[in-house]
Amino acid sequence: MSDDKLQNIGGDYFNNGESLALIQPVPLTLHPAEVYLRSLGEGSRRTMREALNAIAKLLTDNKCDATTLDWSKLKYQHTAIVRSILMEKYSPAMANKMICALRRTLKEAWRLELMTREEYARAADIASVRGKSLLKGRALGEKEISKLWDDCKNDNSNLGARDAALLGVLAVGLRRSEVTHLDYSDFKSRTRSLNIRETKGNSERIVYLPTEAAQVIREWLLVRGNIEGPLFYPLSKGHRIMHRRMSEQGILRALVRRGERAGVKGFTPHDFRRTFIGDLLDAGADIVTVQKLAGHASPNTTSKYDRRGEDAKKRAIDLLNLPILQTVNKRKPKESILKCPNCKSKEVNKDGFQVLADGNKHQRYRCKECDYAFTPLLSVPDK
Repeated sequence: MSDDKLQNIGGDYFNNGESLALIQPVPLTLHPAEVYLRSLGEGSRRTMREALNAIAKLLTDNKCDATTLDWSKLKYQHTAIVRSILMEKYSPAMANKMICALRRTLKEAWRLELMTREEYARAADIASVRGKSLLKGRALGEKEISKLWDDCKNDNSNLGARDAALLGVLAVGLRRSEVTHLDYSDFKSRTRSLNIRETKGNSERIVYLPTEAAQVIREWLLVRGNIEGPLFYPLSKGHRIMHRRMSEQGILRALVRRGERAGVKGFTPHDFRRTFIGDLLDAGADIVTVQKLAGHASPNTTSKYDRRGEDAKKRAIDLLNLPILQTVNKRKPKESILKCPNCKSKEVNKDGFQVLADGNKHQRYRCKECDYAFTPLLSVPDK
């Protein structure tokens, strides 16, 4: 259903935009959308606010956003038609994410006693969108990563040192939002580890670095200085350090610029995360360990990053140890018994080679009993 059709649905489904708008501002502690959003981590908060803004604009012909819409006025006819439009406009994963934000906001409206239990149950009674879409992004190849590293190493400026350190932390699967919140004190040089504090879902974790990654961070610290503050700083056009926290957009711009210089295009910071998870799974690491390293709440989320192909499936099958197959394999296959064409004796010895009409050399045999020489593909006496 298109947006044009939506605006022509009429009063049976939507009231006009003004009727769903808040009559007057309410405290943030009593606003269901704001209460829900403030329960999320910073990265998820931004994503879900965008989702709620899109739904609010959809409901009110662009008159309201997540803050100005009165979510407690939504009924089943509103949420059902919203689901229908989301299903047509977005991928199943994105549509379900937006529906999740809608359901959680309605739940907060009920908890705040802005809706009755029955009103909440009816409005939230919408099914998730079925279907599976392909993952966006890609895994970086070994040659591409080498090109990026080499370009940083060949760049003797402050920019080269900073970008090499960025590659070092992105190579172990950190999210952009996690990188921006890293502080100098989070890097432990002796143990080659990073304390990840600002995470999705507010679940802190420790990530260990390869030797090379730890070394490039130490080299960046020589440029940055051993002072408290953000681990990564933005640089000016003259490659001078600007003493403020590097933004997520700044990390993206830095990688795009580095990729253009190295001849590696069409990748994002999150592709390093996909590569990290895929490489660990391909190397045989169990999915629970990978889940913990990636900071996922569930192994199901980690499995979505598994981009291994059919060869990996075949290798997994080869790991099976089935007793019935072992029994079958113990039975030796029947070997073809070579007999002398002249006397039918099985006592034959190899006797050099003979070039046949096909131009190839073939093994020749000689019978011990009758001294008859023959080549299996051309059994004629050797005169």
